[in-house]
Amino acid sequence: VCSSDLLDAMLKTKPDDKHLLLLASQGYAGYALGFVEDENPERAKELYLRAKNNAEKILMQQESFHKALNGSTDEVQTALQHSSKEIIPAIFWTALSWGSYAQLNLTDPDAIAALPKIKMMMKYVSEKDSTYYYGGANFFLGALYGSRPKVLGGDPEKSKIYFESALRINGGKFLLTQIYYARFYCVQTQNQELFEQLLSSVEHTSLDVFPEQKLTNSIAKKKAAFLRAKLNELF
Repeated sequence: VCSSDLLDAMLKTKPDDKHLLLLASQGYAGYALGFVEDENPERAKELYLRAKNNAEKILMQQESFHKALNGSTDEVQTALQHSSKEIIPAIFWTALSWGSYAQLNLTDPDAIAALPKIKMMMKYVSEKDSTYYYGGANFFLGALYGSRPKVLGGDPEKSKIYFESALRINGGKFLLTQIYYARFYCVQTQNQELFEQLLSSVEHTSLDVFPEQKLTNSIAKKKAAFLRAKLNELF
């Protein structure tokens, strides 16, 4: 939290600094995911919106995105076509934060209406740089396609393909991939066997497997325990 306060203070003096905006977005999204979402979804929603707003400010510095994010999916598509590779991180963190907020608001029509734009942005990242954030666009697309039944726009087959692709990209070392896979695809398809396999792989993987992501992987282990405790409720 202190680091977020420090970033906010720095952003007051440099409100358009792309590096600071991206760090703030990552910080708020990471904190919401790792320490708030499971216990306090309402608070997590606020944090995800703050994360989205920071990343979005980077996109808003480009004329094409200025109208698009509040406009139609066609306008978003056009803005993406005119964007450069260096803006991929801002697109990813905007979509991840927005999508995470939407996942906690699936009864809200506005959140549901935003999903096509979020999906479009993540597909762009997946196509242009599938390795960004350890296959992050792919495992997030897996979650988007896997979180809802087919009648509401879900697609379990696509979900599985995206998750398996993310696992190939990060070699199974970025353990949040398995958590998202279990939480969304396995629960939606009621595949308890795969659910338990994925949680076991997280539980039995050493934190030393990916030293620079020890914190994120320790969060994944905490989430594995949380999901395992809810097994009878989920299946």
